Order: sequence, then structure tokens, then C-alpha cells
Amino acid sequence: MTDSISNRKKEYVIPIIIIGVLFFIFGFVTWLNATLIPYLRIACELTSFESYLVTFAFYISYFVMALPSSKVLEKTGFKNGMSLGLVIMAVGALIFVPAAMTRTYWWFLLGLFVQGTGLAILQTASNPYVTILGPIESAAKRISIMGVANKFAGILSPIILGAIVLDGIDKITEQIATMDEVAKAAELDILSSKVIMPYVVMAVVLGLLAVMIRYSALPDINTEEEDEGESDDVKRTSIFQFPYLWVGVLTIFVYVGAEVVAVDTLIAYGNSLGFDLAEAKFFSSFTLVGMIVGYFVGIIAIPKYISQQKALTFFAILGVIFTVIATLTDGYASILFIAALGFANSIMWPAIWPLAIDGLGRFIKKGSALLVMAIAGGALIPLAYGYLSGLDSIGSKQAYWILVPCYLFILFFATKGHKIGKRA
Repeated sequence: MTDSISNRKKEYVIPIIIIGVLFFIFGFVTWLNATLIPYLRIACELTSFESYLVTFAFYISYFVMALPSSKVLEKTGFKNGMSLGLVIMAVGALIFVPAAMTRTYWWFLLGLFVQGTGLAILQTASNPYVTILGPIESAAKRISIMGVANKFAGILSPIILGAIVLDGIDKITEQIATMDEVAKAAELDILSSKVIMPYVVMAVVLGLLAVMIRYSALPDINTEEEDEGESDDVKRTSIFQFPYLWVGVLTIFVYVGAEVVAVDTLIAYGNSLGFDLAEAKFFSSFTLVGMIVGYFVGIIAIPKYISQQKALTFFAILGVIFTVIATLTDGYASILFIAALGFANSIMWPAIWPLAIDGLGRFIKKGSALLVMAIAGGALIPLAYGYLSGLDSIGSKQAYWILVPCYLFILFFATKGHKIGKRA
């Protein structure tokens, strides 16, 4: 029996490493948005609200493409679907070339939408992989390990892109304020062109990874067979007969929105408080460092010392507390408490996902697709924040109050919502 368990664990090692690499890619591409928002606001001469269309275009693709992604995976299998997702992401990166050359904001948004489409396929496949490769009780631990890879990439990506596209940005902003329209357009064209090389390199790397995944040792998992042993779905004939899943979908929606606000708004928020962009460009990385710390807590503590459900309850309460303190303080203190939301957010995806799909049986693919659709919260909630932050009567700091009801709903799911309609 011991040898059987040991061999089974060894079989999981290579797939987990491959999925970990993919989660690194998720993080690197996703958290570039924190740098793109202030960069495109200057290069394309946008309002605060318009600049947050960056997150809208990127995350709305999850809502639009998640269900089609599940259909694609049914045809291609998980491994080939992941390879296809990487190719689509590479195409999205290449769209940045004409976008930068013409300084056309809508081209940038199209590139982000296409990249999000590729990620929707990858996420729809990879998250069930991590959940299925081991006991459901320790799924949060495995997803936390993936989260470390994701957020470590997220720490690096804004620093790397920021060093390229935001280099000397404060001086450029001062200069263009005194230029005539012709000189200003020429200077902004130069600024816009800075993004071309990073995204060409990204496209090449994504293309190479697509080939590597296609010919890797990653097994295709038959979820129909994996879930035959689950008894919860025997008498259920529709995905609508799992109310706890639908509460989980809404929970993922508000969680992703809160997470994106805590990361992608922080550079612009710091700038609004008077910090130069040369300094503020590092702020979003603070949030991601907090998330990595939280992931390590999850890896060590779940399920040995605390259940994923209780951990979710505790971290949701922390989210409310940190948000309130951030809105009541100023300067670095406010910045650091928004960054501390990274710690509060860290355990949420790892805990919400397994609680929402537990017992779905043969409906796991549809359930996973619905949860991926809910990532659209990252499109709408930051956009709402951008609108509120642009209002003189509210401003960037008080706009963070939008996060409090998000964390309260997560708290509801952790305590009550994940049990609704779930059979013992």
C-alpha cells in the first residue's frame, strides 16, 4: 500500500512541475496590467476611467471565452488545449506591435483581449488538473504552490516592464506638458514604441512553450473516469442543481475583482498620493509579495493545522480590516495596507475553487468553465473603481471602499455559502 501511494505521488511530480511553469506564465502576463495602466494612460492620453479598460479588456475575455474553452478542451484534450492557449497568447502579444506603431488604444485592448482568451483556455484546463492530482482536502495546498509560481512571476513582470517603458516617465510627463501638439505627438510615439520589443520577446517565448507543452510528458486526464467514484451527482441531471457552485461562481467574481484592484490600481494610487512613477512602479510588487507569504502559510497550514474553509473565513475578515485601515490612513501607511490585501487574498482562490467544485462529479468541466467565467470580476470591479476614483467627491483612496462588500460576500461563502445544496 505504501509503495502504491509513493508511486502515485511520483506520477504527479512531472505534471505538477509543468502546471507550475504554466502558472508562472499566467502570473507574468496577467500582472503586466499594473504597469500598462499608467503607461497607456500617458502614451494614449487617457482618462482614469479609460485607462482601466486595460483590465476590462483582459478579464472580460474570461467571461466570453470560458465556455467555448471547455468545448475546445473536449475536442483537443487538456494538453493540446494548453498548447493552443499559449499560441493564442503569442498572437495577442504580437498585436501590441501595430498597436504601439500607430499608438491606437483599441489595438492595445484587442491584444489584451486575445491574450486573455488564451489564458481562459489555459486556466480552464490547468485548475482542474491541480485539483484532481491528489485528495480534494489538500487541493488548497497544491493550488497555493501554483500561486507561489504565479505571484513570483507577478513580482518580476511589473519590475521588468516598468524598467523598460516607465524609464524616465516622470521627466517625459513634465516635458510633454509644455510641448506643442506636433512635438508632443512625436514624443508620445517614441514612448509608445518602447513596448514593442518586450512583447515580441514574449510572443517568441510563448510560442516555444506551446511546442514544449505539445510534446511534453503531461498526461491527458479523463475527468469523466476520475469522477465516476463521486456519488454526489448520481441523481443530479443539471449543473443548475448545484447551488453551492453558483454561490462559488459569484465568490470568484468578487474575489478576482478585489485581487485585481489591490494589485493593478496601486501604481496609479501611489502616483495620486504624490509618489513619482519611478518609485510607484514597484508598489504592485508589494501586494504580490504579500500574496506569496500567504501562499506559504497555506502550504504549511492546510489541511494539517486548519481547514481550507476556516482559512478562507479568517482571510476574508483580514480583507475587510486591511481595506478599512487603508482608507483611514495616508501616504506609505495607506499604500502598505492596500499591499497587505495581497496576504488576505492569497488563500482565497486556493480555498474557493475546491469548495465550489467538490462533488460535481461528471459536471466538473462545466463547473470549472463557470468559475473561469467568473474571472470577469477582474474586468468590472476595477472599472468601477476607476470610475469612482475619477470623481472629485470620492477620489482614489475612498474608492477602495468598493472592496468591503466583496470581502463580506467571500466571508458568507466561507461560512454558509459553500454548504448550500451540498450533500453529506
